[in-house]
Amino acid sequence: MGTRIHITGASGAGCSTLGRVLATRLASQVFDSDDFYWRPSDPPFAAKRSQAERVALMQALFVPRSDWILTGSLGGWGDALIPRFTHVVFLTVSPALRLARLRRRERQRHGAAIQPGGAMAHAYRAFIDYAMGYDSPDFTGRSRVKHELWLEELPCPVIRLDSSVAPDLLADRVIEALDQTVDAA
Repeated sequence: MGTRIHITGASGAGCSTLGRVLATRLASQVFDSDDFYWRPSDPPFAAKRSQAERVALMQALFVPRSDWILTGSLGGWGDALIPRFTHVVFLTVSPALRLARLRRRERQRHGAAIQPGGAMAHAYRAFIDYAMGYDSPDFTGRSRVKHELWLEELPCPVIRLDSSVAPDLLADRVIEALDQTVDAA
């Protein structure tokens, strides 16, 4: 049996970064939920796929494989994949560090387009506001409360990590936890 890992957490927690490092270390492939959730568009992240389209695309591209890593959030729409997970990694980090990471990432991705008056300035501000609502208990979007409830229902081991450390160290911790669950089985 293979290893099928889902890495999740708040925007800016480092899910994609850890996924890339782990994929290299485990000789696996990494996929990001945003690539299935959003249709390609210019500007990006403007057109959503239907839930059925997202899941069908994932089923066609990687779900049947024995080994893979999926990063991002499924937010209930990807629950059909839960039985395929061998492990879920849940990353947490302080809101201040997440905000700094998100701002740096978005500047690198979109440059002047997110500056005041830029083509994506409004969308950028809305995204940052949305992402920073994650830690608020009454936030209606993707939130820590919703993630915790979702994690409680999972039938596979959940590896909880503080992602304020370097990605290589996080990967070491995940691999150590994977080894422990294999040894325990």
